[in-house]
Amino acid sequence: MRFLKLIVLPFIILLVISCSTRVHEYLVYVGTYTGKGSEGIYAYRFNPVNGDLRPIGLVAKTENPSFITIGPGGRFLYAVNEIDSFQNKPGGAVSVFAINRESGKLTLLQQVPSLGASPAHLSLDKSGRYLMVANYNGGNAVVFPVERDGKLGQHSAFIQNAGSGPNARRQAGPHAHFIRVSNDNRYVMVADLGIDKVLEYRFNVDNGSLIPVDSGFVKLDPGSGPRHIAFPPPGKFVYVLNELKSTITCFSYEPKSGMMHKMQTISTLPASFAGENTAAEITADANGRFLYVSNRGDNSIVLFRINPDDGRLIPVEWVSSGGKIPRNFELDPTGKWLFVANQDSDNIVLFQVDQSSGQLNQTSQTLRLISPVCINFLKNE
Repeated sequence: MRFLKLIVLPFIILLVISCSTRVHEYLVYVGTYTGKGSEGIYAYRFNPVNGDLRPIGLVAKTENPSFITIGPGGRFLYAVNEIDSFQNKPGGAVSVFAINRESGKLTLLQQVPSLGASPAHLSLDKSGRYLMVANYNGGNAVVFPVERDGKLGQHSAFIQNAGSGPNARRQAGPHAHFIRVSNDNRYVMVADLGIDKVLEYRFNVDNGSLIPVDSGFVKLDPGSGPRHIAFPPPGKFVYVLNELKSTITCFSYEPKSGMMHKMQTISTLPASFAGENTAAEITADANGRFLYVSNRGDNSIVLFRINPDDGRLIPVEWVSSGGKIPRNFELDPTGKWLFVANQDSDNIVLFQVDQSSGQLNQTSQTLRLISPVCINFLKNE
């Protein structure tokens, strides 16, 4: 009997360790541009306890999935196909995939027109019942209802933007670059790079419609090129990242009315930088204490501390992204790790986050992947 225990006990210990590790693991999905050899969406397994990363490989072959998001419950993944022609007609597409949690593989369920060329961003409302898409070259925003099987129904809202900006090369027309709901799911914000506006709408969760708020927009400085928006908790402040001028415009926010009031505009670049740069991504930590931004040109991630009283930003540090053209980055669900997708150097660099200061320390973990541009996490339940 003692001999049997000696044999069985190590197996039980290994099983417990294995199960514990599996519970902690995340699936990490990466969207790419497919023009230089990448084939679509790739996946990795990540252990946030020790930072271990294991490649799964290509999990879905699809064209230019440059932005991806995962639905509530982790059953479905949605991706834009950033293209200008779909099914022999002008416009891009949205792909819907079923997620196999065991293998990490994706199964295509549906691919539909995005109703505009080059969709650049998509997000789900807080209920998970609506998918919102920003079509960059189409210059419009679209809302699709999400059915129980994860597929998209006929669009419930379509907003066509109009106008231009002073940058003739980048702002000849509207370029919707970002769309998301407010933290309370009552309002929708659309950042349009081409017309220097953040457009605001009341969101009706019962039918998926969008109704303009008062004037319908907030105007940014001419030539700013608003690209992405951060809306950290507790929801008193909004931060608009301006791609073309490499600045952040900070607003106070009134939850009842949805109104935004400009407070501060601050550069994302160190004073010593003198080259060309475009800002790409902006993300706040889960507690609303820190704000991170990526710079393409300076090839850095800049950390700001958020003043909790008035929401103003205080620059803390600039850290090399570990590659070239850091387009997208993402904090993992624990907030202890930050993944940076460097588009032109074909790598993803892992940083450890100091929880007290927000500062970044580059680890030895670097993933090789052609043209990575978007990162999303799926926590193993």
